Amino acid sequence: MFEGLFQPLHLLLILGIVLIVFGPGKLPELGEGLGKSIKSFKKAMKEGQEDSAPTLDRKSTDEQITRMTAPPSSN
Repeated sequence: MFEGLFQPLHLLLILGIVLIVFGPGKLPELGEGLGKSIKSFKKAMKEGQEDSAPTLDRKSTDEQITRMTAPPSSN
């Protein structure tokens, strides 16, 4: 469906239209804003992955293993 959509001539045409609409003075500002938004998006994705990743507490894991392998205590 979209085969051959982004050929070099098409990209040059899109760049020309962007230059006409925004002008050469606004392009650095647009690039900077786009870069900042991508950076913040990546940061949010990374924080989301860290929050959802299971964390193991070494001390509690060791205590659970000790309880499982220790012989039953006679009271």
